[in-house]
Amino acid sequence: MSEPGPRRRRWLAFILVGAVLLLGVGVAVFWGDLMRTALDPKVPFQTYRPPPAPNYAKRASWALMPLQPEAPTAQEPAADVFFVGPTTYDGGRHWNAPIDDGKADRLFRTSIAPNHAGPFVRVGRIFAPRYRQASLYSLLTLREDAREARAFAYGDVARAFRVYVQDYNQDRPFLIVGVEQGGTLAARLVAEDVARDPVLRSRLVAAYLADTVTPADAPALPACAEPGQTGCLAAWAVQFDGEFDNAQMLLDRALVWTAQGTLENLGSRPSLCFNPILGAVTDKQAPARLHLGAANATGLEWGARPAFMARQVSARCVGGVLRISHPKSASLQPTGSWADRRKVAGYNLFYADLEADAQARLASLLAR
Repeated sequence: MSEPGPRRRRWLAFILVGAVLLLGVGVAVFWGDLMRTALDPKVPFQTYRPPPAPNYAKRASWALMPLQPEAPTAQEPAADVFFVGPTTYDGGRHWNAPIDDGKADRLFRTSIAPNHAGPFVRVGRIFAPRYRQASLYSLLTLREDAREARAFAYGDVARAFRVYVQDYNQDRPFLIVGVEQGGTLAARLVAEDVARDPVLRSRLVAAYLADTVTPADAPALPACAEPGQTGCLAAWAVQFDGEFDNAQMLLDRALVWTAQGTLENLGSRPSLCFNPILGAVTDKQAPARLHLGAANATGLEWGARPAFMARQVSARCVGGVLRISHPKSASLQPTGSWADRRKVAGYNLFYADLEADAQARLASLLAR
């Protein structure tokens, strides 16, 4: 058989290159759908057997805890911080992560803790429970299974908070901090428990619900209307200026608690918007010159103080969403895999602002 001629070889090469390009475009277009399929546990939550429950009487069930949680010392901060971390587990096998998943734990220790619990280290002793967090997949779908997986996860956090109050709080001032829907819906449950207990509420410095949508018409606590106010709620969801306007999509997909303890979409309800630069729920513009400092603390030793990058962003609440300018530093840009880019960022744009805000509210509570 004779060899194909030069013209035929060129046509075969063109066809092969075209097929490869077409395949590449197809993968790029449908990559998100392919990843969602890979992360889907593929079993109904109703028949799913979740991992064993954490025992909060044991240190292993806490991601962060003081060396002597039941005996605070004079060298430690004057308050406590009950910190609920966001989703760090991708999914695939489980709807809800085992508390000893290695990859999820490493992400918490190297990125979430230094960037998002770090601003509160100098304000209070950090108590961060491990919990059977709903997988990243549950945040990417509106299926009823996903809602049930999330509600299940938050039951662990509610139990952890009760153990913290009973065994470790010692009648000290405390803060509640939740990050992203994975942590903030649980933190809101805790805030509602606090709101029903006048004694606990009198010791609450503030509840910070970062990167999430919270209804403004029925907040668990009064909104933080001004700096230094105590016993209040600060919540905000972020959108960058100049990006595709998905603010309405963000609000439409947000889940909130009902009076019956189930999760439903926010719908037409207004969203609470706290501006961390101004330290208040307000629609006033916060220019970049007032921004105290962002930080990329990923990989830093726990408790180490990162370098602050001031005047990086401006911010303003618009329609219940915090619209912020793009940060100037390259270290404050999303990185990592497809899944990593859909989790909480490995930096904190309001690190110094939140630290100063929490310190001022604690000082106000202690003075009172």
